[in-house]
Amino acid sequence: MKLLVTGGAGYIGSVVAHQLVDAGHEVEIVDNLSTGFAFNLPAGARFHEMSVHRVADVLTPTAGFDGVLHFAASIEVAESVRNPEKYWHNNIEGSLALLRAIRAASVPRLIFSSTGSMYTGDGTTAFDETAEIRPQNPYAATKATVDQLIAGACGAFGILGAATLRYFNASGAVRTADGAHLGERHDPESHLIPILLQAAGGQRDTFTLFGTDYPTPDGTCIRDYIHVSDLAAAHLLALDAVEPGHHGIFNPGNGQGHSNRQVLDTVRAVTGVDFPVRIQGRRPGDPAVCIASSEKAHRELGWKPQRPDLADIVADAWGFHQTVVEDELRTQR
Repeated sequence: MKLLVTGGAGYIGSVVAHQLVDAGHEVEIVDNLSTGFAFNLPAGARFHEMSVHRVADVLTPTAGFDGVLHFAASIEVAESVRNPEKYWHNNIEGSLALLRAIRAASVPRLIFSSTGSMYTGDGTTAFDETAEIRPQNPYAATKATVDQLIAGACGAFGILGAATLRYFNASGAVRTADGAHLGERHDPESHLIPILLQAAGGQRDTFTLFGTDYPTPDGTCIRDYIHVSDLAAAHLLALDAVEPGHHGIFNPGNGQGHSNRQVLDTVRAVTGVDFPVRIQGRRPGDPAVCIASSEKAHRELGWKPQRPDLADIVADAWGFHQTVVEDELRTQR
């Protein structure tokens, strides 16, 4: 198939783009490189450096695209609270521009990168796709809004089939067939495993553990971690499974949780580094438990994680941190 990947220079988007190329698809990528990196791009893909708002310049009626995988978005929760207009513009208006181009070009497939953070519940049970949606920040609200836009487009025009993948906590890193080393990096960093690796690598003086009095076995929050290669594989399966006029929702996760303290202990064990930890109170809005029920993805996509072990995920992320992130920091000094 001929496929367009928006945001294909970012963390998850680039891993998916490499898997698509390796599977024999013809891949083109749109990314403005505001948070992505050109060296993440697969050698076999054609690259267009531009905003997703201009995607109609590439996704034309004569271009012959068979599908789109949409990753282009702003993703930092705290920033979305400080600057919601940026998120309305990038995530909602950018997605609207993409949907208009998809309709004009009669593209039959769309896979959308979304978030499990839009769900709410009792804080103790896994979230399936029927869980209540109640976004707690503008970022999650934009993702929920775009899902409504996609559902409407599928229902109104009949040609488009789409699937939304609502992620929980992707981590780990991959080495690709063409020699790329792809891993997680954000500025500022807001995700637990890379923050812990920064502490292990000496880029942070201490690690702050928020909340030790949750109703969990060790008192810290429990989250669902999935290897980025497993998450990428779910996108390829969803691409084959979409049906015209239908919008499917899937929660790809390990279905088992690890507490913040377990992740901390795993990072210390994998890295062999014991770094200072500071304890603070709970952060507002953090649920005790946030894990995915992935039975629907198992049943309808035939998808199951192949690399569910937390130590394996952390080891891959640590290898990326040592060989890529720390090398970049040394170069900057």
